[in-house]
Amino acid sequence: MHPAFYAFGFALVASSLPAAAQNPPACPAVLQHQFPRLQDEAPQNLCQYTGKVVLVVNTASYCGFAGQFEGLEALYAKQKDKGLVVLGFPSNDFAQEAKTSKEIADFCFNTYGVKFPMLGKSVVSGAGKNAFYAELVKATGQEPRWNFYKYLIDRKGQVVDSYNSMTGPDSPKLVAAIDKALAQKP
Repeated sequence: MHPAFYAFGFALVASSLPAAAQNPPACPAVLQHQFPRLQDEAPQNLCQYTGKVVLVVNTASYCGFAGQFEGLEALYAKQKDKGLVVLGFPSNDFAQEAKTSKEIADFCFNTYGVKFPMLGKSVVSGAGKNAFYAELVKATGQEPRWNFYKYLIDRKGQVVDSYNSMTGPDSPKLVAAIDKALAQKP
């Protein structure tokens, strides 16, 4: 057979694939970071969340807002099949987090049944904040002033908004913003 036939056949097969399979979306700059997973310190590349709506939350086990873990887990369980990911970033920036990753992981799972991705303890505010949080702060002009501060990233990797600690996971404003972001095509 003529080589052109093979090329035509490949082009025909490739053109029948969905566009996402032909050209997977590039990882947005904001997600080009890697952190250890809380439970086992396995490296987690945030690019795995490309095309998803990401709610980023700095957490602390001994904070008065720790009850939000329950609502965050409920939100994640309800919306994960639609493309929502809740990312927890434990931090001791406000002196309310456990010392070890094991203590934090045990607290989150045993107390609130947290199954959404939790990353290793890191700095989220001030001069030493991790590079991911530096980008979130730059995009919104808002630095976490306390635990359970939230940032919403849409499917295209754009930081949509930030929400203070008083904004619970069931806040109508936050839920509406998540629903709007989930309605976007990746």
